[in-house]
Amino acid sequence: MGVPSKDEMAKALLGPPLAHSRPLVLLLREPWLIPILILAVGARLYQLTAASIWGDEGSSLLLAQYAPSGIWFHAARDVHPPLYFVLLHYWTALFGDSILSIRLMSAVPGVLTVFLGTWLVYLTSTRRAALLACLLLALLPTAVRYSQEIRMYSLMCVWLMGATLALVHWVRAPRRARYLAIYVVLMAAGFYTHYFTALCVLAHWLYLLVLRLQAEHPCHCITRPGWWLANVAIVVLYLPWLPGLLDLVRHWEALKVGGDVDWEPAITAGSLPSMLWQLLAQDDGENMPWWLFVSVPLLVLAVCLSTAWSDRSRYRFDLMMVIYSVLPLSVVFAISLVSPIFIERYLTAYALGLAILFALTIDRLARRSRVLAAGLLGVVLVVFGLGLKNNYTVDPNDQFSAMVDYVNQHAVAGDRVVLGDMFWYLTYGYYDRVGVQMLLFTPPSADGTSTRPNEYGFGTLIDQQAGVYLDSLELLPEGNGRAWLVMSREAPDEFPSIPGAWREVARHAGGDTQAVLYDTCHPVCRSR
Repeated sequence: MGVPSKDEMAKALLGPPLAHSRPLVLLLREPWLIPILILAVGARLYQLTAASIWGDEGSSLLLAQYAPSGIWFHAARDVHPPLYFVLLHYWTALFGDSILSIRLMSAVPGVLTVFLGTWLVYLTSTRRAALLACLLLALLPTAVRYSQEIRMYSLMCVWLMGATLALVHWVRAPRRARYLAIYVVLMAAGFYTHYFTALCVLAHWLYLLVLRLQAEHPCHCITRPGWWLANVAIVVLYLPWLPGLLDLVRHWEALKVGGDVDWEPAITAGSLPSMLWQLLAQDDGENMPWWLFVSVPLLVLAVCLSTAWSDRSRYRFDLMMVIYSVLPLSVVFAISLVSPIFIERYLTAYALGLAILFALTIDRLARRSRVLAAGLLGVVLVVFGLGLKNNYTVDPNDQFSAMVDYVNQHAVAGDRVVLGDMFWYLTYGYYDRVGVQMLLFTPPSADGTSTRPNEYGFGTLIDQQAGVYLDSLELLPEGNGRAWLVMSREAPDEFPSIPGAWREVARHAGGDTQAVLYDTCHPVCRSR
């Protein structure tokens, strides 16, 4: 017997294009699946606890401390639905609230999403495309990042990728109602996790409309009663949350006052390319040469157009992924022309489609030119590698937690901590080990109006009667004569004026913040 050729070895590993009837068990037998999933696990566990918890994560932890009924009430006044916080509540009850534990609740769904995306491509394309999709989903920088954050974005990826997978099964076998039942449950879970799930619904409807309108072999799934009943079922399951959502809409101005919405700057012509750079490389690209700044967005555009043009299959599954990726980006960009909501983490679930589109394109190129396919794969891996490097670049000694640890070590009974920003207030309590009294500095604005948070947005997490707010440093109770002011490190304008009798004793920085210890006693006080 002769030595097998490269073609024969590739065929032995990757096999022929998949028949649509291949069951899940064959995917589980693939020799490359477990190693790449282990890579996905490693990518999400590496540096998992290195970065300090930040404001959004702190709000997740505060909200998860309530009982489910309290979570339902307060989430209705926040900008996100309740499901993630309810699950986090039970997760911490079972596994504790260490930073490793609570971030694992995002890492686990992150790995599950890689598997679901791989399964989706395995059903609709070739084994090689599935292998490539698995690899790129495992390393997609935005997916890795939000698999390491105590927020709902990784969980949202599971629901939407799972629902898309269920839709594919149903399109191939529309008589099997169980796929629609699974779709209903997953989409309802998505809506209870993040409002941007609506974009996935739009993508799925547009995809089915395209199938119905195609000249050859039109697919009538969009007109089937089962599809309409499934969407009605999703709405019915969502009805319990509707009163809270409508109340939130009515109090939209209250969210603006608290800075919980409309904080994103207005978009520009460069916002879309910048978003693609953020999703793929965790870099906004603003400091790049113009030719480099437009290169990756143009590559993404070419991949989407070529995939849509070349897909002549009956069910247009490749085109479905183009719609899944492009439609949400386009809709959110258009809405942001009026009200800025063009935020990377909100679109992470749809960026998964970009990784899959790269895999499909590389697989398609490999049938014509292995050199071109290898070149494109190399470019994508370099961009992803840059993104992972940016994700992992964390100095554990220059973190907000290090600053709080310094206060923990040097605080004495009766010390107060005055925080100049709501985000720091949400985070500080997690790291506090000495039980200092925490106050939030809320000086009146120039026209005399209060800057205290209202009962919507992050303000819902603060008891309005708990004496947390401090409108002036002169009103700080005398206490033991010591106060820590937490302020910005570079431009500490949260406290524009410090009482003249206060004397700085010490300071310690952590990340972009610093804690400054003051002796607040007047001379008479110190002489006692």
